[in-house]
Amino acid sequence: MNWLWVALGGAIGASLRYGLSLWLFKPGVLFPWPTWSVNLLGCFAAGIFFAFSQKFPVLQQELRLFLMVGILGGFTTFSSFGLETFQLLKQGHASVALMYVISSVILGVLCLAVGFYLFQVLLNTK
Repeated sequence: MNWLWVALGGAIGASLRYGLSLWLFKPGVLFPWPTWSVNLLGCFAAGIFFAFSQKFPVLQQELRLFLMVGILGGFTTFSSFGLETFQLLKQGHASVALMYVISSVILGVLCLAVGFYLFQVLLNTK
């Protein structure tokens, strides 16, 4: 049954990523804004879910597989991040590639932490 939760969540997450990428895509823009935005949003959502799962342990089982592994795993995309970085380097845009890598990693961790601490504080005030 766990495989089904992950597969269902992955289909939802990948569809959400595709839809958001279409909406965010602007032809002729060098920086890969759609993947960058989706990955940071996914990190923020992961922080929120992690805060909730710490408060409510029931969220650490099937729902975790569905939301974290499935939806957020399908929504965020490390392979696209790697491919876009490689393409920027191959096209001679090393400074943009470096900015993309550094901002994705640092802001990704920061977004996850903000989501976690923001919702941890909100959950503890109730």
